[in-house]
Amino acid sequence: MRDLRFLRPVDERITLKYGAGGRAMRALIEQIFADGFGEPEGGGVGLAAMDDGAVLRIGDRWLVITTDSHVVRPRFFPGGDIGRLAVAGTVNDLAMMGATEPLALTCAAIIEEGFARDELARIWASIRQTCLEAGTTVVTGDTKVMGRGELDGLVLNTTGVAITDRFVRDNGLRPGDRLLVTGTVGDHGLAVMATRNELALEVELVSDVAPINGLVRAALAAGGDGVVVMKDPTRGGLASALAEIAGKSGVGLVIDERAVPVKDAVRAAGELLGIDPLLVANEGKAVIGVRAEVADAVLEAVRRHPLGRDAALCGVCIAERAGAVVLETGFGRRLLGEAEGELQPRIC
Repeated sequence: MRDLRFLRPVDERITLKYGAGGRAMRALIEQIFADGFGEPEGGGVGLAAMDDGAVLRIGDRWLVITTDSHVVRPRFFPGGDIGRLAVAGTVNDLAMMGATEPLALTCAAIIEEGFARDELARIWASIRQTCLEAGTTVVTGDTKVMGRGELDGLVLNTTGVAITDRFVRDNGLRPGDRLLVTGTVGDHGLAVMATRNELALEVELVSDVAPINGLVRAALAAGGDGVVVMKDPTRGGLASALAEIAGKSGVGLVIDERAVPVKDAVRAAGELLGIDPLLVANEGKAVIGVRAEVADAVLEAVRRHPLGRDAALCGVCIAERAGAVVLETGFGRRLLGEAEGELQPRIC
């Protein structure tokens, strides 16, 4: 973990920016939550690593654990709902660590008094269906009911566990490696925002929320040890995911903006709202860093999967400008920065 003396200190009061997935949230975790917690004995990955999950040695294999809490407004949106989001988000975090066959999930629900029974049943039907897609199940959980007005409807917390022979970190890039994104970016965040704000668009935006463990399994099978980094660009979008893996790996990244797949409708909605799709959350995509010699094989394998048809190689790692993400626009170059505040509260 970085020396906390050189980090911008967390403000006296926690604001929405600390949940946005960018620099502010990382500072909060490093300075408060991860402070004093080291790596697990026997190797693996602990809280201080700030990866997508923890890794513990179990004999000659690795147990991967991840947990997440889910809030979204509205709870139902084109392409998904809070239940599908909860399962997919947890399964995908496991997959980013190389664990593509989740053993099981937990699911805890905190419910506001007066919440409609039919809506709750609909959400749990979605959870069951998404578990079926991911090849897993919910085995335990917890239920709490809060007083009316003490909670905005419903909060879900899910934890996932899986076992893998090899885990993947988010800090393994070196100069010459290639970056791949598994599909169009910005879909989820802008679909939620368009629904929330009742934007009158000619084309409906649809969230990409989906469990992508099968897609990641195909990428790992094609690339083997040549797959060295994986990250899902959720809060903070592609920009934050790239900044994090560049900083942790100690390399610079040059990203070809024209190669990053973005749907026309998403781009149009982003322009209408004044939001760059590269800063917007995704819930069914991954950024994969690979050695150059396996890049084409991994891309081909991902494109053969139904959820990876729009995958593209979009970047390369360089030795210069460690930690920086440079965007090649076609008209010049600029630094791709992370959003400082919360662009879109309550989207995941």
